[in-house]
Amino acid sequence: MIANNARIITFILAFVSPSLAFTTSSAPAQKTQLQLSTSDEGSRRSFLTNVVATAAVLPSLVLSNPTSASAFGGVKADEKGPLVYGDDSIMSPKEHGTTASPVQPDLRYGVSNKLADKISSYNRVFAENGGYFQGTSFENDVRNLVASNGGPVTFYDSVSGKPLFVAPKGRSVDDFIEESKVHGWPSFRDEEVVWESVRVLKSSGETVSTVGTHLGHNLPDRSGNRYCINLVSIAGNPTSQ
Repeated sequence: MIANNARIITFILAFVSPSLAFTTSSAPAQKTQLQLSTSDEGSRRSFLTNVVATAAVLPSLVLSNPTSASAFGGVKADEKGPLVYGDDSIMSPKEHGTTASPVQPDLRYGVSNKLADKISSYNRVFAENGGYFQGTSFENDVRNLVASNGGPVTFYDSVSGKPLFVAPKGRSVDDFIEESKVHGWPSFRDEEVVWESVRVLKSSGETVSTVGTHLGHNLPDRSGNRYCINLVSIAGNPTSQ
């Protein structure tokens, strides 16, 4: 229980203070993060509002029973829907951290490969900086693909290339992007998860791929399960099976 609480605390600290999240040492990445904190005032304001709410529920997270899937702000995971739990052994050490190989060399959305490898294969609790995805081509690419295809976008594992999420489903692209901006990370709902390739660890709410890629966490709210996912972990390209 102590270990699980420590994991939750560390994750929330990274959520509340983006400076505690992984960053890259490259100048372009640092410049992008600086621009995000000064230029997009509206997004920054909504993100900070969410941070305050997150900080407010931290005590309940620490004191709650971590053996039941993530209870975020007193809202428990919805186990009646399609959610699929996985065993912690999925994240056991492999040839490359928790995965058998590094991330793909040509990731989508202009994300940092170095950051993607850290988050996806050598990490269980940290996250990319809040709002990181807004400094990438994510929004433009998603909007263009939805407009051209007339349907949702598939997001692939940065390591294996397996499909992990298909969004938006049951909502507009505006709603999908807006919710992601409010929380600071791409946010998916149950019906948008490809459960053949995704699992949630019941001990912590950690959301992972079946090949051991760390994706993010399930942070349920009153609308149900919400999967708060690192863009760098789902920026892969499909591979032929």
